[in-house]
Amino acid sequence: MNALLILQQIDVAAQALANQPDELKMNFWQLAMKGGWIMIPLLLLWVIAVYIFFERFWAIKKASRTDENFMNRIKEYIHEDKIEAALALCRSNESPVSRMIEKGIQRIGRPLTDVNQAVENVGNLEISKLEESLPTLATIAGGAPMIGFLGTVIGMIRAFYDMSMAGNNIDVGLLSNGIYTAMVTTVAGLIVGIAAYFGYNYLVAKIEKVVFKLEANTTEFMDLLNEPVA
Repeated sequence: MNALLILQQIDVAAQALANQPDELKMNFWQLAMKGGWIMIPLLLLWVIAVYIFFERFWAIKKASRTDENFMNRIKEYIHEDKIEAALALCRSNESPVSRMIEKGIQRIGRPLTDVNQAVENVGNLEISKLEESLPTLATIAGGAPMIGFLGTVIGMIRAFYDMSMAGNNIDVGLLSNGIYTAMVTTVAGLIVGIAAYFGYNYLVAKIEKVVFKLEANTTEFMDLLNEPVA
């Protein structure tokens, strides 16, 4: 009997949910529209943030790919005094490491401080290329929540304005538009800002790994040039 009673209660609850009026049902886009025009810049910032993240992600991933035998072959060519072959090997590898080593090989014969400075300059240029657009992503991380809070203020102003115009005839439906604007824009701004923030820090961490590899290869190359001649 208890089981039958529970099933009847569940059936009644399901019918009640199915019979809800259409105006109480709202999908994601209808809810987003409640945020008003503030949702337009937030949506634009979201698209820009997603584009920057994936574009930079693939660029950094490509830059981090290195041939495990690259430096070993460079050492062999330099020991055998095959400078042109070493340069050709660098030019055949599209990576920041190969461009740095190429510049260093081109400076062989000059003082080691000049060689080291030339390699470091190329490395700094390569890192600046990888960091391209990251300031924009950081700006979105900080600016999107502020735009969302602006929508919150606008929504509350609208709600209080509707209250003042309604006089003694205040009801929840009258205030709903302003409250929707306040809450929806806040949530949207925080979502965009948090996603951009984590994306920015993730990319920065990936770039730091690339920097470590560049520094390690620079040190290895300079040690190679510092080896005593047999």
